[in-house]
Amino acid sequence: MRKYFQYILTLAGLLIVWQIVSMIIGSYALPGPVTVLQKLADDARSFQYWRHIGTSVYRITAALAIAFVMAVPLGLFLGMSPRTDRLAKPLIYLSYPIPKIVLLPIVLLIFGLGDMGKIVMLAMILFFQLLITTRDAARGVSREARYSLFSLGGTKRHLFRHVVWPSCLPAVFTSLRIATGTVVAVLFFVESISTRYGMGFYILDAWGRADIPQIFAGMISLAVLGVILYESFDFMERIFCRWNRI
Repeated sequence: MRKYFQYILTLAGLLIVWQIVSMIIGSYALPGPVTVLQKLADDARSFQYWRHIGTSVYRITAALAIAFVMAVPLGLFLGMSPRTDRLAKPLIYLSYPIPKIVLLPIVLLIFGLGDMGKIVMLAMILFFQLLITTRDAARGVSREARYSLFSLGGTKRHLFRHVVWPSCLPAVFTSLRIATGTVVAVLFFVESISTRYGMGFYILDAWGRADIPQIFAGMISLAVLGVILYESFDFMERIFCRWNRI
């Protein structure tokens, strides 16, 4: 309850500052919050708006699922296998610093201009964040914990189930929360290319028509989507990592 009260106070403060700045620089360049929220409420009554939202949610969810399924098991494997990690390290270190967004033309050329190309682009960006975080977390499991389990007759399967995976899970959720901001930011970019639906197109279309209130309505929608994703991962961490909250 206290968290939601803090959210309300922060939101009220932002709205007040927004209104003051709007009055200073002019409502055309920066519409006031009342105007933008009214525009958002009007658009929210239409099916088209929710189709934009649904398309963006689908792309984000699919990209998160693909990145999670591919990166987390690989990160755990590399973290538990130092020899394989040494072999894979040069490839990871060479490919990670490359801005993945510059590969967008190639990705769209291979996977097409539809949903698949956009989902793959988002998944590529998320993949390395999850991979490196999971690998480092698995490598960070202490030898004492490993030896203690083996001394009690545990196997490698028990080690993974009872030591490595629980130790890595909080780091995985942290990485997912961090990735939330990245995926929402990149979503706008990928949805501005060869698409008719999605919040990126919603904002870009408003920009082309000089509909400034709709631009800000789209920005608010993306911000709310990011907050929902962030809080969802935070909630799942509280459920699946209760031992870490003690």
